[in-house]
Amino acid sequence: MRHDANLVLPIRQTASIFKQPVTVIRNRPESITRSDLKHGPQEQPKQLFWEKRLEGLHACDTNEERFKSLDLPHNIQGAGPNLSTENLLQSIAAALHVSSQPITGQNATKSVLMKNPSASINTEQPLIQAVTVTDIDIKRQESRVQDARKRLEQAMSTLY
Repeated sequence: MRHDANLVLPIRQTASIFKQPVTVIRNRPESITRSDLKHGPQEQPKQLFWEKRLEGLHACDTNEERFKSLDLPHNIQGAGPNLSTENLLQSIAAALHVSSQPITGQNATKSVLMKNPSASINTEQPLIQAVTVTDIDIKRQESRVQDARKRLEQAMSTLY
């Protein structure tokens, strides 16, 4: 039962299909109800491995040609049972889109996740093993960005 700030009477949750109003009687000032104990927004439950429902579905262009699948870097590995590259990409994209915290991957080892994935998984992180970014990775990415900027500058100069 959630806490509403309006003046609608609480509804008794019974097996009956008819909702029945409930009268709250407080005889003592120290008496509290369960709804008084909950503060702040309540976190909605999340379905584990929701990416598996999208398995077999692919994005297509206007000619109904299937887009080429992306490849993940070698240091990004799946952290759950039977996860395809598409599942991992969907998980990473959703985490980047929804979450405001950094993406680090699952802290549990793959063997622990394989034994009981629902007990060990962190739903706030994508279904990838913990990723460590090294200085070499950063330098390599900086070099790729510089190359892309040079190619863009050359392309723009030929247009004008």
